[in-house]
Amino acid sequence: MKTKTQKIRDSYFDLVRQFPLVSLKSKEQYESALEFLKTLAIRNESSLDEGEKAYLDALTQFVGDYEDKHLRAEIGQMKPLDALKYLMRENDMKPIDLGSLLGNRGLASQILHGKRALSKTHIRLLSERFKVEPGLFFD
Repeated sequence: MKTKTQKIRDSYFDLVRQFPLVSLKSKEQYESALEFLKTLAIRNESSLDEGEKAYLDALTQFVGDYEDKHLRAEIGQMKPLDALKYLMRENDMKPIDLGSLLGNRGLASQILHGKRALSKTHIRLLSERFKVEPGLFFD
């Protein structure tokens, strides 16, 4: 009979065998990691055992490290409106969600169509929501 510790270790190593935990070096590795991460992330967290949770935490960290190093640099070279649209896409955020964040749906539409600039208050809200530097949204 397996002990709880053995079951946890087994589930962790089963996942490692399916997708090894290594530092992500390429866009292909990153995309593969995201796909694998989704298979765990869609499950109810209470259904994951401790080994699966530990693996999920580690893989999430590797994905985050890759994003910090590579994707943030790409975003920093974009125009503010393009960066906003990119961040919205990556976060499955719709214009209505942006409107809710900014407090006005019509305003969100105007911003996304380039008819209205972001205010300092909007920039603060966006930088907090997306966890990016506010300077990203300044022209």
